[in-house]
Amino acid sequence: MRKLIRWSIIFVLVSSVLGISAIAVTYLVLEPDLPDVETLHDVQLQVPLRVFSRDRKLMGIFGEKRRIPVSIEDMPACLKQAFIAGEDARFYEHPGVDYQGITRAVVSLAITGEKTIGGSTITQQLARNFFLTSEKTYTRKIKEIFLALKIERQLDKDEILELYLNKIFLGYRAYGVGAAAEVYYGKSSDQLSLAQCAMIAALPKAPSRINPITSPERALERRNYVLNRMLELGYINEARFELAVNEPDRAYYHGAIAEFSAPYVAEMVRVKAIQQLGLEAYTGGYEVITTIDSRLQTAANLAVAQGLEEYDQRHGFRGAEAHIDIADKVTTSDWLEALNPYQPVSGLEPGLVLEVEKELALVYLRNGQTVALSLEDMRWAAPFIDRDRKGAEPESVEDIMAPGDIIRARLHNDGNWRLGQLPEVEAALVSLDPQNGDIKALVGGYDFTRSKYNRITQGRRQPGSSFKPFIYSAALEKGFTVASLVNDAPIVFEDSELERTWKPQNFSEKFYGPTRLREAMVNSRNLVSIRLLRSIGIEYARGYISNFGFNRDELPANLSMALGSASLSPLSMATGYAVFANGGYLVTPQLIRTIIDMDGETVFETLPSIICDDCESESSEMAAEPVAEKTEPAFKPLDIATGNAELEVTSSDLGTDGFVNDAKFNYAMRAI
Repeated sequence: MRKLIRWSIIFVLVSSVLGISAIAVTYLVLEPDLPDVETLHDVQLQVPLRVFSRDRKLMGIFGEKRRIPVSIEDMPACLKQAFIAGEDARFYEHPGVDYQGITRAVVSLAITGEKTIGGSTITQQLARNFFLTSEKTYTRKIKEIFLALKIERQLDKDEILELYLNKIFLGYRAYGVGAAAEVYYGKSSDQLSLAQCAMIAALPKAPSRINPITSPERALERRNYVLNRMLELGYINEARFELAVNEPDRAYYHGAIAEFSAPYVAEMVRVKAIQQLGLEAYTGGYEVITTIDSRLQTAANLAVAQGLEEYDQRHGFRGAEAHIDIADKVTTSDWLEALNPYQPVSGLEPGLVLEVEKELALVYLRNGQTVALSLEDMRWAAPFIDRDRKGAEPESVEDIMAPGDIIRARLHNDGNWRLGQLPEVEAALVSLDPQNGDIKALVGGYDFTRSKYNRITQGRRQPGSSFKPFIYSAALEKGFTVASLVNDAPIVFEDSELERTWKPQNFSEKFYGPTRLREAMVNSRNLVSIRLLRSIGIEYARGYISNFGFNRDELPANLSMALGSASLSPLSMATGYAVFANGGYLVTPQLIRTIIDMDGETVFETLPSIICDDCESESSEMAAEPVAEKTEPAFKPLDIATGNAELEVTSSDLGTDGFVNDAKFNYAMRAI
């Protein structure tokens, strides 16, 4: 017996020495290829670009990964406990590697021949997520163990847990618990219930296959397993467990949560951010503060949508978007399948007409509601004939629709649904502050999902009579007065530029003889505008009008310019009119005010030209230049070197404190 004990001790000692030697040799072989875990101290998580209004309301998020970093102090205790219970019960006890877990995994592998039990700790998962691939090889597993041990020596447990909970993939492009809470429940992480915390903690095992959206039953089983583990470990009592395990899960996909709608603006900002920051804009956690006023933007959205729909309805009802046979479609699943190709557009919900009577129609909407539309809710729907005519007002609902029709309905402020239709026409709106060029609101079309074409910047239309004030302004500069007389009489031109004989007329098709400029302007007299342009000279007018911010090459070199035949964007027209509004100063439209990085540092900002009554004594910002002295926009990225500039300073440029006054300072800033 003594001999057996002695040989057993020798065997254990030799095995231990050999094992330690093997581990040491393995470490020496692999160590040169192991990454430096010191980088975890300065890790930068990939956070998407976020776009805000000037009053800090979110309007858009751009990035491949949705991530909302949350500090460990701001995470609810039940969320942290749920992950520990589900992934690594001995997290606060082991040194990065749980030898008990590895032993269980090895025994299971030896018995079954399959890798049925995972032995990875939270620290190992962190090492794999940051430094390694997900390939299932023994070499990767050994590297993972060594890295976990190194990480535990560099970071404390809470730092490791914080990195893990912000890094881990949890399905639906959500990385980290902050993004997962928003994606699945539309909440911030500190608003989650115990059951919801457990559901999110259930996701790391197989986030793409087992989650509450794609496979709710399997996800519920995994959630209840996590809750059971929390009960066993003493994190929750029996009462909380029962309450949580019986809570129905109401997860569904929540898109990026914007506080107000401004998709055309957000897309413009995205393009500018990429130009300024490169592709890092998508991952660097930058915040862009725009000049948009969320209140005015909301009003602009409503004005465009309502205006287009009312205009469209005044021309009559063009009928159902489609018609299907509903004889064999008797369930809500059948109805939803029929409505699936039709998406909501600008609040107009697609619906399937189920039943029709003389005074009422029963409609199943794509959002799952069944609503009743009365004849009064569709009284406007006289049949469309052509752009100038429509039919008689309908006398019954049956005159308008039939069972199987696909129609549109809108919920109004009084709580009633009414018949609607998608407008065929389009419109756009831009609101510009004439004092500094800030864009306050911008709507590029009826609905961004229907058409991403931005009519404010990309669309070019003939402005027509709205261009005439620029012609009159040029005439006043040339020496005409508002009392000058110009003959409003017929005129015929043989113009090679126009390729035909041109006989312009007034809208009224009447002629009024000698007319003062102020009268001609108020009544938009075409013939006066043409004679005025011919009198001052086309080239002079083109040169003068370009001072309003227009490109000279865009202005026609013929008399049709007087009637607004140039093809101009709405933004350029708004810029030109801002000169009239502010007393004669050209301002440059601005959309981005500042760009802030993840650390809260400003990396880019614009310094707009500002018009003020007493800039020299009250403002340290740059005054706008008059139209006659047009300048380029004053952009000043913060990270460029200022360089040296020779500047002549006289006694009149000095203030009482001996330093240069604001006016000279502004001049110097512009020189820089």
